[in-house]
Amino acid sequence: MSGRNDREPLRVSPVYTPRVIEEIQDKAQLGRYRIRGFGTLRERPLPSLDDLTFLPASLTRIPLEGYRERCETRTVLGTRYAERPIELDIPIMITGMSFGALSWNAKVALAKGAATVGTSTTSGDGGMLPAEREHSRTMVVEVLPSRYGANVHHLRQADGLELTIGQGAKPGTGGLLLGSKVSGEIAAIRDLPAGVDQRSPARHPDFLGPDDMVIKIEELREATDWQVPIFVKIGATRVFDDVKLAAKCGADVVVVDGMEGGTAASPEILQDHTGIPTLAAIVEARRALEDAGMFGKVQLIAAGGIRSGVDVAKALALGADACYIGTAALIALNCNRPIYLEDYAALGTEPGACHHCHTGRCPVGVTTQDPALMARLPVDEAAGRIANFLTAMTLEVQMIARACGKANIHDLDPEDMRALTLEASLITGIPLVGMHGSSHQAHVTVPHA
Repeated sequence: MSGRNDREPLRVSPVYTPRVIEEIQDKAQLGRYRIRGFGTLRERPLPSLDDLTFLPASLTRIPLEGYRERCETRTVLGTRYAERPIELDIPIMITGMSFGALSWNAKVALAKGAATVGTSTTSGDGGMLPAEREHSRTMVVEVLPSRYGANVHHLRQADGLELTIGQGAKPGTGGLLLGSKVSGEIAAIRDLPAGVDQRSPARHPDFLGPDDMVIKIEELREATDWQVPIFVKIGATRVFDDVKLAAKCGADVVVVDGMEGGTAASPEILQDHTGIPTLAAIVEARRALEDAGMFGKVQLIAAGGIRSGVDVAKALALGADACYIGTAALIALNCNRPIYLEDYAALGTEPGACHHCHTGRCPVGVTTQDPALMARLPVDEAAGRIANFLTAMTLEVQMIARACGKANIHDLDPEDMRALTLEASLITGIPLVGMHGSSHQAHVTVPHA
């Protein structure tokens, strides 16, 4: 007798996987592309900082003692033109996330936590939240294409200005805030009708390219009396050319945001299929600054999927001066924490797999404007978690630096690492493990100046 067990096993198409089938049928119902938050959910791993490993000291180097020998973490940004460069105690900064995308509680908690450990926070789209400025030690105010909440008096209160050209999670497009999060307060700040989807422009209204951007940067300098640094933030696409142009236009600091970056709302295809990984972006950015003779004069901030002190240490070794964190900071606040399970279930998800930031129904009060949900995020407790997380990350960077024999985290360099994959070796120019002494050894092409 032949039965079910004699049949050929069920076979799933490698092209039309269950996920692809679900996406097609979902779009057939919606009649539009899918929107969600969080960041890329690609199943195929990207080349990443995980593909590098450090080579701590042994006979060839002398490590530093963790409890007796100091390892400096002070970070200075904006030394090119600003009268008052930004001085931070640590190289880890909070990236721009808007009041609207995040709750009031989340924004203030980020500011207070960052101030506790001596680092900065950034405003985001929609203007500066006064309470965030009040609780920040150092604050960077973004200048975005939307101009929502734009106020020259806020610019003059800033410790730095960030002229945002693009975002790693969705380069080439503007911001998106769905109507469920446009509360009366948010609508008033942005001069928009409440409850209506807000889509920001994809480009700035007063310049189109580098020649015009020079004028914009000069305008921002004049508005702030040349006191504060001007950052230029780009989504990581044509990084080598974009970074050189930003530096030529007069930027004090360039921010490169890789495709692992997060977002509160974006078309799904942009998160998964645009931009280049952060690993490659840092390398291209450094090469661009070296090619332009600007490495060390224009500071570099790496962003996009930075999760730990190890990621920061690798970014610094590749040539960054500092790193932004966004999604990791929200997770430290409580994003995806296994509490209020019934509310995750109502969204059709569960902790660890929630990317429903766009809905405004965040179970833990981080990405919502609902007062009842916001109350689940007590500000002082959340600020304490941010301070603890930033402290832990900094200790991790110091641990790596000391193990490599460095008394300053900014002395980490590519020679302190090896590549674990051929892809990472080709991208970074760092030798593949096991190739030292081989006639096929790759050459480290990004030595520290």
